[in-house]
Amino acid sequence: MGELAAEKHANYIVSVEKKKGSFESVVIEHLRMNGAYWGLTTLDLLGKLHVLDVDQIISWLISCQHESGGFGGNIGHDPHVMYTLSVVQVLALFDKLDVLDIEKVSNYVAGLQNEDGSFSRDEWGEVDTRFSYIAICCLALVHQLNKINVEKAVKYIVSCKNLDGGFGCTPGGKSHAGQRSLHHIDKDLLGWWLCERQVKSGGLNGRPETLPDVCYSWWVLSSLIMINGVHWINKEKLVKFILDC
Repeated sequence: MGELAAEKHANYIVSVEKKKGSFESVVIEHLRMNGAYWGLTTLDLLGKLHVLDVDQIISWLISCQHESGGFGGNIGHDPHVMYTLSVVQVLALFDKLDVLDIEKVSNYVAGLQNEDGSFSRDEWGEVDTRFSYIAICCLALVHQLNKINVEKAVKYIVSCKNLDGGFGCTPGGKSHAGQRSLHHIDKDLLGWWLCERQVKSGGLNGRPETLPDVCYSWWVLSSLIMINGVHWINKEKLVKFILDC
């Protein structure tokens, strides 16, 4: 089995950060906040976080905040709960949450909860249980879960559970590996559905009859770990699939 090329990964992330004027960088500039979170988390796991200028990064993060309290994916972009979570996660990574106006940020996130307990991604109102995860995670990190109706949030997630044990994006939606809740679940049924996501190559897919994707290595594996079911899949084959990618 191959080994993770840690040094090459670190060099790649730093090189991407420096190519801000390239065509590739411009067409995905709205995703830069997520890219910052993914890249910085990877550098932290590799023990290479010290190679970047923390003050410069924090200054850029704050410049992406709107009057509403939410953050956009880059300077001048609309606020979105997903990018707001990325900011909170990055600041938590640096132990710099004190630079945030917690009240303003938490009010923005809490304001996205709907009457049925679900969460919208932004002012335009698209609903998805992943936004519930993002909003709750964000508020938990800044210790402001008291600002939402947690009981309704849980009830909405439970309403998205399907007969196969999986959860959909909305009630009645097809089961998807990016959706989950530890409340009121059948661990054996959900665990079976999750382990069935492993295909012959060792990779994991997000839904039946779709191709495996390294992103679901995170969603499926983290879910299985939380319900103590990771031994139901072939870990060695999954590691090989990830390294092959």
